[in-house]
Amino acid sequence: MLIMTSLATYAADPSQTLGRQFQEPASETRNAFQRDRDRIIHSTAFRRLEYKTQVFVNHEGDLFRTRLTHSLEVAQMARAIARTLNLHEDLTEAIALAHDLGHTPFGHAGQDALNECMRDFGGFEHNLQSLRVVEKLELRYAEFDGLNLTFEVREGILKHCAIKNARLLGDVGQRFLDKTSPSLEAQLTNFADEIAYNNHDIDDGLRSGLITIDQLSKVELFAQNLATVKAAYPKLEQKRLIHETVRRMINTLVVDLCTQSAQNIAQHHPKSIHDIRQLPPLISFSSEVAGQNQKLKQFLRKNLYHHYKVNRMSAKAARIVRELFAGFYENIGLLPDEFQAYAEVDKARAVADYIAGMTDRFAIREHRKLFTVEEYL
Repeated sequence: MLIMTSLATYAADPSQTLGRQFQEPASETRNAFQRDRDRIIHSTAFRRLEYKTQVFVNHEGDLFRTRLTHSLEVAQMARAIARTLNLHEDLTEAIALAHDLGHTPFGHAGQDALNECMRDFGGFEHNLQSLRVVEKLELRYAEFDGLNLTFEVREGILKHCAIKNARLLGDVGQRFLDKTSPSLEAQLTNFADEIAYNNHDIDDGLRSGLITIDQLSKVELFAQNLATVKAAYPKLEQKRLIHETVRRMINTLVVDLCTQSAQNIAQHHPKSIHDIRQLPPLISFSSEVAGQNQKLKQFLRKNLYHHYKVNRMSAKAARIVRELFAGFYENIGLLPDEFQAYAEVDKARAVADYIAGMTDRFAIREHRKLFTVEEYL
């Protein structure tokens, strides 16, 4: 078993942070990464995650995951992995809680539709939007826009970035130009995100009836853990059977990630976070488990994300986003006052910011207000 001893020399150190965009006095009671985490939790964008889709549109059921519950689950996994690898837990938690702040309403269907609308205006990508939220769109502090987070948290939020965009992002985009690596905390949080959404989408997919245990039994990672549960508990009811199987799947992936990553780190002997940035990514699954995880992702893509009922829901969501964009773009006077001033400078981006900040139900209400006359006569 892997046991935490003390913070590794190559872990991120809040006392050695690369800093904030605007200088501030240090907190008397919290390290820099704790302060970032607290700012994220108290942000408006974080609260909105409660009513943003993970896979199922929020109003379709109270028990399905939302972006908020997903972010909390990612944070829990990321902290556990960081502790095992002697990395900084507060940094991983802050990155995990912020990683979906820029997500549109209606999940990937909303993002794809908004990206299509923004095709001639620089595009839209939720990863970049999350960074934009914490750097610009949150308006809480007297001396600066955004949350003024440390470089290390901002770096972790920006998981991937096209070169053309990286050139516009200053310090946080430089690693994409230099082809260097982010902190190990950022790397592991990306994997925690993947583990969380794959396995919890299984749980939600089974609960919804869109996928079945028989279908999943053809997926090696699920089948192995299902067999273990059935052998130990042959008469277990289905609800508990699913939970016991999914939690073992998560454990399989997390343990493998920790074990393989520890081996990668030992092989390269990093001494500092500077070394980490010059090395190839060191957080990874073993080749065997990576293959199993890839097959699970392929199954979910084919059988859940492209299920005809999800496609119908996604088509409606995309239409709402496209029509909202067209309506606001054609008449910026329909935007709330705080977005109209920026719309005079960059109309398309202001409209995208407004739509991206909507929850599922708010977007549905805005669409009705703009396009359904009968309800407002």
